[in-house]
Amino acid sequence: MTALTLTDSEFRALAAQITDLAAGYLAGLDGARAYPQVSGTEVAHTFAEALPETGLGAAALGALGAVLERSRAPTGRFYGYVLGSGEPVAALADLLASVLNQNVTAWRSAPAAVTIERQVVQGLAAAIGCAGFSGSLCGGGSLANLMGLAMAREARLPANEHGARPGVVYASSEVHMSIPKAMGLLGLGRTNLRMLPADADFRLPLEALREAVQSDRAAGLEPLAVVASAGTVNTGSIDPLPEIGALCREQGLWLHVDGAYGALAALAVPERFAGLSSADSLSLDAHKWLYQPLDCGMLLFRDTTAARAAFSFTGDYAKSLSVDPLESFAYFDESLELSRRFRALKLWLSLRYHGLQAFREAIRADLSHAQQLARHVAESGELELLAPIALSAVCFRHRHGGEAVQGDRLNAAILGRLVERGRVYLSNATLHERFALRACFVNHRTTAEDVAQIVPEVVEAAREVAPLL
Repeated sequence: MTALTLTDSEFRALAAQITDLAAGYLAGLDGARAYPQVSGTEVAHTFAEALPETGLGAAALGALGAVLERSRAPTGRFYGYVLGSGEPVAALADLLASVLNQNVTAWRSAPAAVTIERQVVQGLAAAIGCAGFSGSLCGGGSLANLMGLAMAREARLPANEHGARPGVVYASSEVHMSIPKAMGLLGLGRTNLRMLPADADFRLPLEALREAVQSDRAAGLEPLAVVASAGTVNTGSIDPLPEIGALCREQGLWLHVDGAYGALAALAVPERFAGLSSADSLSLDAHKWLYQPLDCGMLLFRDTTAARAAFSFTGDYAKSLSVDPLESFAYFDESLELSRRFRALKLWLSLRYHGLQAFREAIRADLSHAQQLARHVAESGELELLAPIALSAVCFRHRHGGEAVQGDRLNAAILGRLVERGRVYLSNATLHERFALRACFVNHRTTAEDVAQIVPEVVEAAREVAPLL
């Protein structure tokens, strides 16, 4: 035995301590602050101790309490960003996945893990109306978007052998920041991303898109792809997918749909996602609206040949000697990643434990909570909505302080005070050049009582900060 080997009794004792710590933490979430009372200096000081030369043994676990106390708790009153709530069955599966330590790169490396991932991906694709799509799990929507655009580039303007050529990609001004990043990383250039001004409902305007494609063709440029949003990060808006899909087919453009935030809501409200299956590639994040622990992104695609054209390049040391269609499968032929953890285990176990219907109901509850908050805002007299409620993001602001800089200062100060108060946690957005308070509901722990606290907290925070401005 090496110094790193644990006995059976040691592992069981450590696992029991950590399980008890986690269970106690979850049991106390209702009373926890939505954001911890911490400062950068204090946290840095807490964890400043140098790494030990000689191990502490079981005493090392003593510092975990400090980690929990200085972490943002996944309470039902956290409405920031688009971040799921961490479903506990999935968290337990993550422990087992780490013990198994499978490299889910090819079937021969991880037979059960590869088989489960393929089944889960195809099953979820069918459940959201994209039956027949394939794909893989990845770190998150940013990587899925990068891979989707890499597939678009190789399908329309092959670059892997001789380098990238300029190609124009179209999206709305509400597109996620990962798309400009991908344009740079893929050598397409950010100046070749046409971010068309969104319409009054924060969607990609179809006629402006058509005109931009035609104008670029007339100028001798090469239109390549459209990135449509199935849930923009600011407002949750859904671009007109059927019409955009038809335009892409007409113009020979690749259609990538960024569904990292919203597309999994098609489980609950499929009527809002008509045209989703017209995508050539589609990003999803199960760590958002399937409430999975980070990380659990997904890329779906219609054509495995296009994925292999973009990603397959295998050294002799990794080539499969099998001719069996199942046993010869390798994710590195269809994905950017080589080393890959067993992400599918948590998703698979969580879905098996709860069933798809439970997730449909949780998503519908989130949608209902957004509508509830919108009603509270409208009824308050002091607050105003800044965007339609397309999914579960609610953007609003305090009316007082004016429309320009002073109003932005007031609402920014309100957000800062909300974090200090610690009862609810909101994030922010900029809409029509105005600072907005933003609540996003992708949290299976949130209740109607939690939602009812938001407006009173905002109003009280405004009363506290207004005299200071």
